[in-house]
Amino acid sequence: MAPNGVNGVSHEDEAIDYSDIEAKYQVEYDEGLDNILVVDGVPVIDKGKLEKLLQKISKDFSRKGCPIKPENITVPWNDGTGKNKGYIFMEFKNADDASRALVAMNGHQFDAKHVFLINRFTDFERYLNLDETYYEPPPEEYKAKEHLRAWLGDAQGRDQYATYRGDEVEVHWHGKPSQCEIAHSRPNWTDLYVSWSPLGTYMATLHRPGVRLWGGPSWEPQQRFAHPLVKLIDFSPNEQYLVTWSYDPIVVREGAEQGPQYFAPEDEGNNIAVWDIKTGHLLRTFPSAYAEGDEAKKQMPWPALKWSPDDKFVARVTPGQQISVYELPGMHLQAKKSIKIEGVVDFDWRPLGDKDREEQESKAAANGAPAKPKKVRENMLAYWTPEVQNQPARVTLMSFPGREILRQKNLFNVTECKLYWQNQGDFLCVKVDRHTKTKKSIFCNLEIFRVREKDFPVEIVELKDTVTDFSWEPKGERFALVSSSDPNLGNPGPGVTIKTDVSFYQLDRTKGDFKPLKTLPSRTSNTVRWSPRGRHVVLATVGSSSKSELEFWDLDFTSDETRREGAPWGTGIQHLGTADHYAVTDAEWDPSGRYLATSGSAWRHTLENGYAIWDFRGQELEKHILDRFKQFLWRPRPPTVLTKEQQRLIRRNLKEFSRVFDEEDAAEESNVSAELIAHRKRLVDEWNAWRLRCLEEAAEDRRKRGKKADVAADKPEEEEKEEIEVWVDEVIEQIEEEVVE
Repeated sequence: MAPNGVNGVSHEDEAIDYSDIEAKYQVEYDEGLDNILVVDGVPVIDKGKLEKLLQKISKDFSRKGCPIKPENITVPWNDGTGKNKGYIFMEFKNADDASRALVAMNGHQFDAKHVFLINRFTDFERYLNLDETYYEPPPEEYKAKEHLRAWLGDAQGRDQYATYRGDEVEVHWHGKPSQCEIAHSRPNWTDLYVSWSPLGTYMATLHRPGVRLWGGPSWEPQQRFAHPLVKLIDFSPNEQYLVTWSYDPIVVREGAEQGPQYFAPEDEGNNIAVWDIKTGHLLRTFPSAYAEGDEAKKQMPWPALKWSPDDKFVARVTPGQQISVYELPGMHLQAKKSIKIEGVVDFDWRPLGDKDREEQESKAAANGAPAKPKKVRENMLAYWTPEVQNQPARVTLMSFPGREILRQKNLFNVTECKLYWQNQGDFLCVKVDRHTKTKKSIFCNLEIFRVREKDFPVEIVELKDTVTDFSWEPKGERFALVSSSDPNLGNPGPGVTIKTDVSFYQLDRTKGDFKPLKTLPSRTSNTVRWSPRGRHVVLATVGSSSKSELEFWDLDFTSDETRREGAPWGTGIQHLGTADHYAVTDAEWDPSGRYLATSGSAWRHTLENGYAIWDFRGQELEKHILDRFKQFLWRPRPPTVLTKEQQRLIRRNLKEFSRVFDEEDAAEESNVSAELIAHRKRLVDEWNAWRLRCLEEAAEDRRKRGKKADVAADKPEEEEKEEIEVWVDEVIEQIEEEVVE
């Protein structure tokens, strides 16, 4: 130990001047008030709920990348009532953190009744000393923005489709042969695949850092979502929200950028993210939920989150336990509790039909009128639970958010169920795979709920075979199914063709049940594709290397005659044509229902990749064999904005519109003919000019050599004419007479 010192420090060292070092490394503390925010719109509570409220506020701010501890929140109190005053003060580490929180949380929906309104503490003094003298702001230069649905205004009424081949993505215009062209092309536009939004407004591309949305005539980027290593995406029906999923859990590295558009430390370990498309803000994250027994296989059911048709709710199932429904845009658990359902396997929302939209529009129009508006249906959930001990399997219809059980149906000897909603929400088909008591064989039943009728009556269609595909006719009362009793169905080997039967059913309004229209036996078709307009259907053999047939059918070919003559059911079904696309992997109708696209993707095989487009009769319009071809996608169209009366007027005057289109087609054809004639005439004139020039050069060459120019040679020799006489025998009439002796 050093003498006369403490810890080895001599008293003589105390005389040394350290002021220059202290000045150089002095830490300056922020003594201003820019790091303090005032948050209004806070729920009014008593002191017993204070701790829970502060934890909830702290959690919401941390989720948006603005972490704050409850001890840094000051709550003013009203001593007279014993409750808070409805606003709080929040102190952040610095002004930058406060600015980030202001941007992220101003206007945040805290719960169903409270929205945060945030200001800086220093803004109050600035507003009090505000100069009230009005100064006219300088006019800003107007910058026109591109319309994201400009393609709908195409003068020729063409549709678009996207193709992905190699590293290049192309967007094509599709119409008559003279109107087909490439609208946009870009190499390395995506790393995985492309996807259209449900209404066709955006095209999404997937990259290693996340997802990008593109749109407008110039295909400029519209939004981005930072979800690294994203693999799957899903849009909400009205394009307001986006769900992304990655197999790799979310990791927030130290020093990573924070904010409402980025993941926060609270999101670590989750796989699913929900985003707001307009703002790009992250709303919430979830872990992956696998079906019971499937976690080891890691089979991710997709979509993991299912949207209500009005974008107001999104729900996820915890297999065997519950269905959790969240309200948008706050992503809070509706009514603060999940729907507890023991053994629940799957669920689905009822789609919104045209009738429902008309009811909503009439309600909106009647809000300012004295007439009482018609009550609008609530959203509806359908879910099923398997057999547990002595309890039967069950299918349930539930209204939401009322959570009222509308209808239940018990099922017995159930192996598996699958839910199929008709796109107008009129019918729900539950495909029930049943087993015999010995559990050695499986057969199928269809339990069909008529949702728009009182008490939701259920019709049962009993089938002996296994149903491999089921599809409702869009906006119709018919459905098609593919069934098979082939012993190789469960274990299809290479080169083995599964024999199937295709059946069509329709609702008989007089008896209230579904009757078979027609059955097509001994087919190889395994996929049914209805036209978006209904009526036309394609039966395809998809994913087979030995069979690749396409059958085109019209279910209303003789509908007028059938109605008039009272013919038996099924007589209006007509086979239009058969086609073949070798090794087809996908088949998709265009939005108009006039064209079908088939493709062979390199993701499935490398035999013969490319795509083909057919009309509704099965006539091939174009075919492209392209190596490394991966994807073909028609661009969806939003619902029409025309009223029912306007649509009826168009159908009534369809002949007049057809006449205009026929005139345009004739004019285009005549223009093509005129161009062809002009082209041929130009070629003939060029030939005659070249021939005359050659003759003149030959005559000039003769003169130079001292020979007399052969004038006769310059003139074309008259062709010798030869007359040929041909005798033709033609039998005018032939009469056979039989002579009887």
